[in-house]
Amino acid sequence: MKPLIAPSILSVDFTQLGQEIKDVEAAGADMIHVDVMDGHFVPNISYGPIIVEAVRRVTQLPIDVHLMIENPERYIDDFARAGADMISVHAETCPHLNRTLHQIKEADCRAGAVLNPATPLNALDWVLDIVDYILIMSVNPGFGGQAFIPNSLGRIRKLRKTLQRRELTVQIQIDGGVNSKTAPSIIDAGADILVAGSAIFGRGDYSLAIQAIRK
Repeated sequence: MKPLIAPSILSVDFTQLGQEIKDVEAAGADMIHVDVMDGHFVPNISYGPIIVEAVRRVTQLPIDVHLMIENPERYIDDFARAGADMISVHAETCPHLNRTLHQIKEADCRAGAVLNPATPLNALDWVLDIVDYILIMSVNPGFGGQAFIPNSLGRIRKLRKTLQRRELTVQIQIDGGVNSKTAPSIIDAGADILVAGSAIFGRGDYSLAIQAIRK
């Protein structure tokens, strides 16, 4: 099964947001990834539900919202109403992760759990039967354009084996440093969804950029 490609609008030209999204959709993107940062959990600030509303108006692709924020449970319903199809939250910010994942599902969205590079995989042992997908961060979150952390490949392989052993159909998403050079190893390790920002937006021919990552 071919990997799904999720262009991250963190790297988009926001003066051309609508057209940029239409262009990557036409180029073969499978979903649109929206990185939400609060300046507390991560050292940067991005955008909120109003941007998701804008994205929803110009695309039929699934909108994948990654909440890099403290107290994400306060905002899940807002992002769902804005048009999100998928919402992921960090295990590091959710003391009641089970409840938060159920909240996402109750908002009619696919629920994802996210792990930072230094967070052990077993942090998710008790929610693997709840999540729809797991996002493995392959950079420390907060900034676009960072280099891929190599030991992320071992984490993907280990997680894939765990999911297979437990006969779970949870998807593995990878975010950080994804490009045409790193993608083959990421796919081989077992990732299903590849998030890419600077490797797609600003690269001229989006179709070629997406194909280069997918292949």
